[in-house]
Amino acid sequence: MNIRGKHIVVLGAGESGLGACILAKKQGAHVFLSDKRTIAPEQIEKIRDLDIEWEQGSHDIDRILSSDLIIKSPGIPDTVPFIIEARTKGIPVISEIEFGGYFNTAKTICITGSNGKTTTTMLTYHILQKAGFNVGLAGNVGKSFAAQVANENFDWYVLELSSFQLDGMFEFKADIAVLLNITPDHLDRYDYKMENYVRSKFRIANNLDSNSWFIYNADDPIIMAHLGQIGIAAQTAAFSLNKEVEVGGYLNKEQITINIKDQFTMSIHDLALKGKHNAANSLASGITARILEIRKDVLRESLSDFVNVEHRLEFVAKVNGIEFINDSKATNVNSTWFALESMEKPTVWIVGGVDKGNDYSELMELVQSKVKAIVCLGKDNKKIIEAFKGVIPEIYEAGSAMEAVAYGYRLAKKDETVLLSPACASFDLFENYEERGNEFKKAVRAL
Repeated sequence: MNIRGKHIVVLGAGESGLGACILAKKQGAHVFLSDKRTIAPEQIEKIRDLDIEWEQGSHDIDRILSSDLIIKSPGIPDTVPFIIEARTKGIPVISEIEFGGYFNTAKTICITGSNGKTTTTMLTYHILQKAGFNVGLAGNVGKSFAAQVANENFDWYVLELSSFQLDGMFEFKADIAVLLNITPDHLDRYDYKMENYVRSKFRIANNLDSNSWFIYNADDPIIMAHLGQIGIAAQTAAFSLNKEVEVGGYLNKEQITINIKDQFTMSIHDLALKGKHNAANSLASGITARILEIRKDVLRESLSDFVNVEHRLEFVAKVNGIEFINDSKATNVNSTWFALESMEKPTVWIVGGVDKGNDYSELMELVQSKVKAIVCLGKDNKKIIEAFKGVIPEIYEAGSAMEAVAYGYRLAKKDETVLLSPACASFDLFENYEERGNEFKKAVRAL
């Protein structure tokens, strides 16, 4: 695509927005960066280095609507009036990933799902790095994809893609597309219609052809129902925790098996990632590796020495025999379900924050079998207390991470676990889930 001399607007001055500016400038476009919020000083410094026009604190709507192309931050909803107007006028509105794809010559492994996508992306990247691939990491993790396309020379990219990023992708084509699972999340962005969210996730399969691969979760009823309604042009591989799979991978008792090219087996006890849901993530990454003909010894070593991402079932410390685990990234019920499912010792569960319409009954069985006490970390805990009173005898409320950790330490005994897995957004007490997780870790280390 030739954009030399074109007027391109980039909305949002975050990592992806700045990356889009770098690539657009390199391709000879006139770039205008607009952010409704106040831009952080360190970002302003980078913008000035780029020598582009920019604004903060408001949007110049007339200028935006006279552009040739708009590259929009995933955080800006499609329902914003001037975005609707731009599309009505025929101005393409795309994501930074789509824009990067216009100029990318490397092959791509694209990973999405309601849960587990960061872990699976990082694990896949780890395997490729160990195998000696010249590989970049981008999307929801790592550095901006567009900036790397502008400045790097990778042969492969592993991209974690959210539904919001996928919504702005039209011509982009993955070489290997991975769909981990689909459970209700972000429905406020999809008119509270699950089918809209499902369609968004399936955009990862857009433009696949017979040379591409589509890897999917054969245990997920929503994925299987939608697969039955559409055609996938790619070669397909499934993974399952419940049944044997001919092309793909599965869990059988205490062993994972991958049938791609030839058979690969490994004990789940040797996997770095613990818990049943992580067996699914390991299978998805392992199938990808075998499609790429990565040697079995490299794959085995990679699956056993991987260190999980920060704030996702992250071991923090053992204090007087009590294990503290930070799962602050669990911002919905489904993520917390996976966290509780992987607990093997009696657990003090720290939960709460900004409720996104949670149905706690989905956790009831696990809470009854795994949780000995609950600590609510949020401003409004009524819904949590209502859900679990009479089920868990001890429920406490904390107004800070320090207080929550102190409760956890008092309530747990030697050889038990304190788990922060909030099932809620963090915005009532914290800036984001990272700050919540870091405050938790700080409090644990202060014990």
